[in-house]
Amino acid sequence: MTTTVKEMVAAANAAVPRISPAEAQALHAKGEAVFIDLREPAEIAASGKVPGALPIPRGLLEFRVDPESPARDPALGKPTVITYCASGGRAALAGQMMKQLGYGDVRNLGGFKDWVENGGAVEKG
Repeated sequence: MTTTVKEMVAAANAAVPRISPAEAQALHAKGEAVFIDLREPAEIAASGKVPGALPIPRGLLEFRVDPESPARDPALGKPTVITYCASGGRAALAGQMMKQLGYGDVRNLGGFKDWVENGGAVEKG
């Protein structure tokens, strides 16, 4: 039986809880979460990113977050992982995959615009 991307994103959204921008900002301020920006480099260059977020394009995520990968960033050892992208679809799919790889507390912030519109700091460059 085939499935659509819309169905895949819906299933991922059901598996990975959303986090409000305010909750994400509180975790960011405490340094208790690692943020993963799943957008492409050109998207990040155009708008910036959450300060300290790991820029990992969605297409490379599995290879960069696998606990056995030598390319895995040590920051991924923080208790909470927060994913985001442009609108939330890539973030949901990424969060679901990370749970399958054994990450316990993974949350979906949704779109970067949600962070910005709610007063989140932006890192340029």
